Amino acid sequence: MNATPEIASTALAASDVSLWALFWQAHWVVKLVMLGLLGASIWCWAIIFDKSVLYTRSRRAMDRFEQTFWSGQSLEELYRALTQREATGMGALFVAAMREWKRSLESQGRSFLGLQARIEKVMDVTIQREVERLESKLLVLATVGSSGPFIGLFGTVWGIMTAFQSIAASKNTSLAAVAPGISEALFATAMGLVAAIPAVIAYNKFNAEVVKQQARLEGFADEFSAILSRQIDERLAA
Repeated sequence: MNATPEIASTALAASDVSLWALFWQAHWVVKLVMLGLLGASIWCWAIIFDKSVLYTRSRRAMDRFEQTFWSGQSLEELYRALTQREATGMGALFVAAMREWKRSLESQGRSFLGLQARIEKVMDVTIQREVERLESKLLVLATVGSSGPFIGLFGTVWGIMTAFQSIAASKNTSLAAVAPGISEALFATAMGLVAAIPAVIAYNKFNAEVVKQQARLEGFADEFSAILSRQIDERLAA
């Protein structure tokens, strides 16, 4: 005869600790914390997807450019082909150096004495711009990864304070009265970890990828600078 009330009580308890119920019954401050962490998590995943596509395309573009550059194709032909579209990565580096080279040629050799330094400076600036493009929005991942758990902990502390106030007001210290409030509070910490953990992993992975691609850019800049340096020496000797 008591089976039906027990089942109903169990169903009510289960519904009270569902994720939606935990959010809906939480204090408005805790709700704001949860919504903010949810928004941060969505933003981080959008950045993760965007950067994954960007770095994949950048690696493939570098591979194609290196294959074309070292295939023996004329530098003039490669320069004309790249100037017809917006070049990035090694292409942008090559175009910047060649543009400075051609400006010196148009001045009939009067600027060759300082050309090597100017080319290296132009390539350094181009590498800096490319690295900034690759690193854009990574600060968001670092910020969410470092501050997400603390924001969630703030929501938990506030929720526990509210739960204890409710317990003191009702004068009921049974587990059934304590559990929902504590669960609501801990849900904020869980949200903080859900937002922070992927952000930290993605930031470390992407930061390592930026370092690798920067090293490739700097390596190509050194090689291309050496090629142009030999041509400069030949023209000065002539």
